[in-house]
Amino acid sequence: MKKYVVAVTGASGIIYARRLLEVLTDKADVSVVISDIAKKIADYEEVDLSGFNAVYVDENDMFADIASGSFKYDGMVIIPCSMKTLAAISAGFSNNLITRAADVCLKEGRKCILMPREMPFSRIHLKNMLNLTESGATIMVMSPGFYNKPKTIDDLVDMVVARALDHLGVEHNIGKRWSGYDA
Repeated sequence: MKKYVVAVTGASGIIYARRLLEVLTDKADVSVVISDIAKKIADYEEVDLSGFNAVYVDENDMFADIASGSFKYDGMVIIPCSMKTLAAISAGFSNNLITRAADVCLKEGRKCILMPREMPFSRIHLKNMLNLTESGATIMVMSPGFYNKPKTIDDLVDMVVARALDHLGVEHNIGKRWSGYDA
């Protein structure tokens, strides 16, 4: 069974992390790291990230298995990814388990997806994203499309989460795929 790390950091959009966990924990072994500020934002946004069939690891546990390149896992998604976390990873500053696990993904050549929700982007944000892309990360801004004619917020969330699952190579049936205009 494939193994993935899902990290949740301090940015709005925790609902995306919840949906990813709903789908991914049914298909793979998942380790979850939630930053302290993400826990506060989850409470504020009224999104429950507990109860999934996953291993929950504290963001300060630098002895966790996912902190080592010798622990084999297939990829990592940081959803949402705060600009602070993105900058730390870009600079190679592994000050917690989230940034260390991302550093491991990049140095080991594993799939590392960072999903910021911030807008607008400053020049610093864009430079950090370019640096990370050049280092092997995939930047996926949580910007849902409207070509699938969403009816609910869940439809918008599914469109974004489906793209992340596609990039991880995880089969799913959420969201609608583009099949051309119905002209």
